[in-house]
Amino acid sequence: MMGGIGSGKSFISKLFNYPVFNADQEVNNVYRKNKKCYNQLKKRLPKFIKSFPIKKSELIEAISSNRKNIKIISSIVHPIVRKRMDKFLSQNRNSQIVVLDIPLLIENKLNKKGDILVFVRSKKSKILKRLKKRKNYNLKIIEVLKQNQSKLLKKRKLAKYIIDNNYSANIMRKKIKILEENIFYERSNS
Repeated sequence: MMGGIGSGKSFISKLFNYPVFNADQEVNNVYRKNKKCYNQLKKRLPKFIKSFPIKKSELIEAISSNRKNIKIISSIVHPIVRKRMDKFLSQNRNSQIVVLDIPLLIENKLNKKGDILVFVRSKKSKILKRLKKRKNYNLKIIEVLKQNQSKLLKKRKLAKYIIDNNYSANIMRKKIKILEENIFYERSNS
């Protein structure tokens, strides 16, 4: 699953009736439960990381003070999340479909040949409305995160399917059902 920040990747992922690996949830779990990650972040960013579980406000402050800090955070957190993704894939290897809800899927070269890439597109007004509902909404941080994502046009070109996430949940469920049927049809004829 690919798309910009706030496009609704997680919402769309949940509409599939298959196992979903949600990288954002995994990152949150790491911040809440992984003492080793905390110790590494505290060592590299002692001015900002002060308590366990790691607070998003401390991470936001670190990134706000210096954009390079996002690279430090990523270098510590991403390998942990990658191991969890590998474990998830191993546990679900017999599932017909697994959904990878990973914002930096392309950037971190996590996709494999044969993966079916789905791009989630939304109107800017809907994206902004969703982002403002987030607990730690911070426009400056969102801009930094956007810079870490490959250009959306590139992602759209890589996608096999594009989903417009501008409709009600009921309509989106129907769209995902059709997409699932298309994926099964494609797989059975290849």
